[in-house]
Amino acid sequence: MEKREYQWAWLMVLPVVLVVAFSAIIPLMTVVNYSLQDIFGPDSRFFVGTEWFVQTLRDPGLRDALGRQFLFSGAILVIQIPLGIALALCMPRKGPWVSVALVLLALPLLVPWNVVGTIWQVFARPDVGLAGVALNSLGFDYNYTGNTLDAWFTVLVMDVWHWTSLVILLCYAGLQAIPDAFYQAARIDGASRWAVFRYIELPKLKGVLLIAILLRFIFSFRIYAEPFVLTGGGPGNATTFLSQRLTTMAVGQFDLGPAAAFSLIYFLIILLFSYVFYLTILNMDRGA
Repeated sequence: MEKREYQWAWLMVLPVVLVVAFSAIIPLMTVVNYSLQDIFGPDSRFFVGTEWFVQTLRDPGLRDALGRQFLFSGAILVIQIPLGIALALCMPRKGPWVSVALVLLALPLLVPWNVVGTIWQVFARPDVGLAGVALNSLGFDYNYTGNTLDAWFTVLVMDVWHWTSLVILLCYAGLQAIPDAFYQAARIDGASRWAVFRYIELPKLKGVLLIAILLRFIFSFRIYAEPFVLTGGGPGNATTFLSQRLTTMAVGQFDLGPAAAFSLIYFLIILLFSYVFYLTILNMDRGA
């Protein structure tokens, strides 16, 4: 009887296994296959072993793009996580303004990524864009197409505008889940606003912050469309991140083998750092 139920259980999960195999495992194995071959055509390919991996790891362009990627993701986390917490704390907890605030916060998340790049390309133009003209009229020599610092500043501000709402909404949901009894006890004890945040709200937000940090790290590490539309990776290669370099290699140069090896290294970096983030925050939670 138990054996028959065990077989039925496997039959019930079989559709899920097939969907996962079709959507993830088969494409991944295809990339692994390409990364081990030198492909000249449909019937002309040669096994090269780990040659493409060695070549990719020695590529100075990859190392530069990786450095820029870490710098960008680190800056995004440093800016967006504290800003998201602060704005979530300022949001109304009850009343009609709650719905208004939630709708306004959700709007940037609904804008497609390439449209975000187009919006900021126009908005930040130094000749006709509202932000670009305003900065130059204030005395700043602003030009994101020709100055590296201006380009980085614009890409960072664009990403903060686009994605901080996600952090705010997650933190707001976490704050709303805190029982009123905690706040009543704090009022009875005469706790200050900072003490309430430090000893009640922040510990209760740890689970939500773990999700927010992981999502923002993964999304920022995969960024492509917004900076590509805004700056094209320039000036020079100043805002060329890993995904754009990979696209240039795979589509622009049609180097399928090196691009496949690059893709696997890219995927493993995201997987490794996501796991490290997860373990770090988990250990912090245990040590608290």
